[in-house]
Amino acid sequence: MDRPRASLPPSAEAGDPRRGSGEGTTAPEPAQAAPARAAGTRRRRRGRGLAGLVLLHLAAPVVALWRFVDALPPLDLAPAGLRSTVVLDRDGRLLRPFATADGRWRLPVTGAQVDPRFRAMLMAYEDRRFARHPGIDPVATLRAAGQWLAAGRIVSGGSTLSMQVARLVEPRAERSLAAKLRQMVRAVQLEQRLGKDGVLDLYLALAPYGGPVEGLRAASLAYFGREPARLSFAESALLVALPQAPEARRPDRFPGAARRARDRVLAIATAQGVVTAAEAEAARTEPVPSARKPFPMLAAHAAEAAHAADPGAHAIRLTLDGRLQASLETLAAERAAAQGPGISAALLALDNRTGAVLAQVGSPGYLDASRAGAIDMTGAIRSPGSALKPFIYALAFETGLAHPETQLDDRPVRFAGAYAPENFDLGYQGSVTARRALQLSLNVPAVDLLEGVGPARLIARLRAAGARIDLPRDTAPGLPVALGGLGITLTDLARLFAGLARQGLVPNLTRRVGDASGGVSGEGTGAPPQEARITEAVAAWYVADILRGAPPPENALAGRIAYKTGTSYGYRDALAVGFDRRVTLAVWVGRPDGNAVPGLVGRVVAAPILFDAFARFGGEPDPVPMPHDALVTTTAGLPPPLRHIRRDIPKTLSAALGGALKIAYPPDGARIDLGLSEPEPAPAPSLALKALGGVPPLTWMVDGLPVAGGARRQSAWAPDGAGFARISVMDATGASDSVMVRLE
Repeated sequence: MDRPRASLPPSAEAGDPRRGSGEGTTAPEPAQAAPARAAGTRRRRRGRGLAGLVLLHLAAPVVALWRFVDALPPLDLAPAGLRSTVVLDRDGRLLRPFATADGRWRLPVTGAQVDPRFRAMLMAYEDRRFARHPGIDPVATLRAAGQWLAAGRIVSGGSTLSMQVARLVEPRAERSLAAKLRQMVRAVQLEQRLGKDGVLDLYLALAPYGGPVEGLRAASLAYFGREPARLSFAESALLVALPQAPEARRPDRFPGAARRARDRVLAIATAQGVVTAAEAEAARTEPVPSARKPFPMLAAHAAEAAHAADPGAHAIRLTLDGRLQASLETLAAERAAAQGPGISAALLALDNRTGAVLAQVGSPGYLDASRAGAIDMTGAIRSPGSALKPFIYALAFETGLAHPETQLDDRPVRFAGAYAPENFDLGYQGSVTARRALQLSLNVPAVDLLEGVGPARLIARLRAAGARIDLPRDTAPGLPVALGGLGITLTDLARLFAGLARQGLVPNLTRRVGDASGGVSGEGTGAPPQEARITEAVAAWYVADILRGAPPPENALAGRIAYKTGTSYGYRDALAVGFDRRVTLAVWVGRPDGNAVPGLVGRVVAAPILFDAFARFGGEPDPVPMPHDALVTTTAGLPPPLRHIRRDIPKTLSAALGGALKIAYPPDGARIDLGLSEPEPAPAPSLALKALGGVPPLTWMVDGLPVAGGARRQSAWAPDGAGFARISVMDATGASDSVMVRLE
């Protein structure tokens, strides 16, 4: 009998697709289930395709941006680094800037050198979120995009300060989406490379301000005449507004537009809380500048020489004192104007301790063509008049020919070659001391001493000290050089006088901070060159002490500084040079073309300027200290041969018959071993002294001090130590001879 079959679920009857076709396979599913399954499959496929399409659309701009960035050339900041050369004083104050090679005024500046109020206004007006964004401000960008879509045109660019710098670094005339995208990329690159401070520094240096003026510092000087470290609210607001439309808002051309732009910045700064309403209102009352001011031009000649020597330097720091320079330039301009048209003036100030040039005024005004202001008269070859007389006396003191208290004759005399000098006042003093003769600048005693010293020896000593000496062509040095018959620069004259304040050592001039070479080019790295000697220490002090007692000009105090004046032949040059222990000042007045100026006398014209310059230098004059071995005495206290010099008659009968005085031993330049290097030489060594010729009695001197005397031509001297010694001998007629030896 048949057994009944168990009923199956519909799914089993129709066949479960999840089951295989072998043993136990269910029956096929119904026909309506297949379309549903196919539809689900299609939906899943469409979803995956749509997702892929969305991802593709999202990736495409990224890929395009990556390709755009990759195609850009490397960011080149070299052109943006171009700056004007600025010449600074010893403390970093601006003396004179120079335009770039293409004529732009782009002075170096950093954010730290700018008034904080300006920086606050700049951020409030240009980029409030500058400190937070990476170079691109998404908020500003979306706002600009919305305004563009709504208006159908560009309303605002959404540029950040970094993007503006990018446009300044890579200037492009086109205004397109590609150009804007390039700015955005460059802005990010700039911030990554330079940081916020570097980007701000670039903006401050490159922002346009109309015409050739670029950068905040140049604009502040051009429109307000001062550095941007201290700006008023009105000045800051104007300088913030100008770069957006530098030509249309130039205050010297469009003052109305400049004022409106400035007031708009003040309104935004008030709204942002940078300034109060009262401060903004007060700032609006300030006028805008109506013209550009000239850039500073202090020490124009010195700055020009330094720039020519190092044209590639961004900043050149000179040893000049800016405040003293400005004061002396004003003094030169005032005094030159008082002397009349065509008159120029020059001043030079030297630090006696270091040789640094503290002030260099080459003319009353660099741009004053009526006075040939472009010519630097501190370096011009001119006649010094009587200004070199102190060095004749120094040589006479050094060689033992004379002493400050030696009596000299000031009376009419005719020297060899029919040369008969006269004093400036055409009078004569009779018998005077060397001290008084130099203080009164008497001509006859100076020429008399030069004849004894020798003109060639004087010129050789001046040149050995580093001075350029120009003599008349094809002529040997003669006695007229005592009264200015040669040419020398004011700079060299000042150096020589500084040597008198430094115990006879002439300083090597330093014009640039850190320069040990004595020039204006380059930073010295080695040891400074050896200083030359113009005279010995005792002789230098003798001259300094004499000149400190020279009669001062009218309305000036006596005995404060050592000084000497000079007046060239024909009243072409008036000079005065003065010094104390601290500083040497030199003054020249005259016409650069060399024409005569009636009444141009050093004592009357140049000396008052010198004393005024010392007053402007400030401080109390410091006399040159006296060496321990100086001989301070009266005429009666001198050895007989030093008491007076008269070359017109012999002092004794034998004076007319005696031969020329000469030191026979020791010879000049000898190195003599006396055993002075031994710890305790016994007995004490002595040096034999021997002379030939001359008229007894003879007086022997070492370094200007008497050590022996008598009728015999042989003597001895016991030195107190090793070293160099100048040995001199003088006879009864005043004739002398000297040698330099080294004792060991």
